Formats: sequence, C-alpha cells, structure tokens
Amino acid sequence: MTRASTPVGAHVLVGGGLATDGLRNADDVGAEAVQVFVGNPRGWRRSAGDPAQDAAFVEGLAERGVPLFVHTPFLVNVGSPTQATVDRSIEVIAADLARGAQLGARGVVVHAGSAVDEDRYEAALRQLRERLLPVLDALPDDGPRLLVEPTAGGGRSLAATVEDLGPYLAALDGHPMVGVCLDTCHAWAAGHDLATPGGTAATLDALEAAVGPGRLGLVHANDSLDGRGSRRDRHATIGEGSIGLPAFAELVRHPAVAGVPVVVETPSADRGHARDIALLSALRDGRPVPEAASAA
Repeated sequence: MTRASTPVGAHVLVGGGLATDGLRNADDVGAEAVQVFVGNPRGWRRSAGDPAQDAAFVEGLAERGVPLFVHTPFLVNVGSPTQATVDRSIEVIAADLARGAQLGARGVVVHAGSAVDEDRYEAALRQLRERLLPVLDALPDDGPRLLVEPTAGGGRSLAATVEDLGPYLAALDGHPMVGVCLDTCHAWAAGHDLATPGGTAATLDALEAAVGPGRLGLVHANDSLDGRGSRRDRHATIGEGSIGLPAFAELVRHPAVAGVPVVVETPSADRGHARDIALLSALRDGRPVPEAASAA
C-alpha cells in the first residue's frame, strides 16, 4: 500500500481556527488525513464557522491532497432512554453532517451509542431507525457518509464488537450513506483479540462479513492502556500499549483497509502524533520502522 491508497493522519486541534490551527497542526505532524471537531466535543453547542477560515481550510486541504473527517461530540447517543438527549443528538448529527458537507468532508463519525439498560436494546434499535433514517434520507448522494464507530462496550452498547454492526445497520435498512469507523482500542476493549498473530486480520474479515465490503470508511489507530475485554477506552501510543506493534502492521496491510484513511487519536505530547504517523506509514509501505519505535 502507499499514501495514495491509505493515507495516515491524525485528529488535530483547531481551537484557533480551522485554517490557522488545523492546517498548521496537520503539517506539524505530517498528517496525510485529518479529523476535527467542528464544535465543543463535550457539549451540544455547534459553531457556524468562519467563512474565511472555512475557505482557507478547504483550499489548504485540497492543495495537500488531505481527506477530512468530522467527529461528532461525545454526548451524542441516539439510543438513549432520555428523549431530550435523543433530540439533541439528532440535531447535532444533522448539523455536523451539514458542516461536513460545507467543508468537503468524506465522513462524519458518530459513536454507536448505548441503550443504557440491558432490556432496552431492541427498543433502542427501533428508536435508532425512527430518528436517524430521516436524517440519512435527506443527505445528498455526494455528501459525507455517517460513519458509525463501535464503542468500547460500556453500558448496553448498541455496537461494540464488529458483529454488533450487523443488526445496527439492519435497523437502518443498510442505508447507503452509512459506513463504519473502526477504532482499534475500542475493538480490543470489546474483546477482539487483535494481538494474536492473525487476530487483527480476522477482525477485519469479520467486519466485512457483518456489513459487507466498502462500508469501512475510516480507521482510528490507537493502542490501549488496558487489557483485552476491559471495556475501557484509554488510548496509548502505537506499539507501547497492550495491543502491540504487530497488530498495526496487520491493520495497515489488510485489503479491507486499502483506500481507507487511518488517523491516530493517541497521546500527542512530545510529538506523539508525528511519531505514530511515521511509524504507521513505515509499516504500510514496508519500510523499516523508525528507530525510536522499534525500541519501544
């Protein structure tokens, strides 16, 4: 694989402006793909954006050939038993899809959500269908896809394992504007054995079996501070967590990931994102890994 087929990048901070901070931070770490928040990641408030910043950001990404993804805030949960949360979640998803379209984003990532109570799973899937299908039906064919990200498995998750994505997408009638964002830390926390040789490849094969080819739209490449099946979402630097480096070599070389951008959400201190991008790019291209990474 090459950069053209599988760009490797990072979630970048844009607090000083999409163009001012976003492009600078992307360049600083050598990002070939970018993910951003377009509002408060821990609140409901969305930003209308600054036209000048938006235009410069779109132009800058186009010049660099860097695909963009938007991540919805962490509060979003269409499966919630609290209707106020569901209403706000739908509003925010629609708003971020609209902003993503303005910015030329390839996808908008949303956590799969939780039914909260074990006995609400089927009801939550029905609620997902009733509330989210109208949003999906309103999307233009050339707009960003909504990329469902399985969670680490806490609570009564609507999708934690890749197999859970089968009934999740079925509840949405297999809508063509729905894709998948796979987070390696989440998959590990949910019980997928990525660390055993062939385990990451088997997980990707199971993902395609559950949802079909072409649904994977983005990968979050994150190592984990915790053990498999922990249901804890704590990210670690690539190769320095419990998943380990060989799993990420399998990841970036698997046919299901060909053409799919990979972004890191790992600790960014001490140029961590730049290190992880360089490492994943070397694994992807079959080059020797950077010396610091091989010693980790």
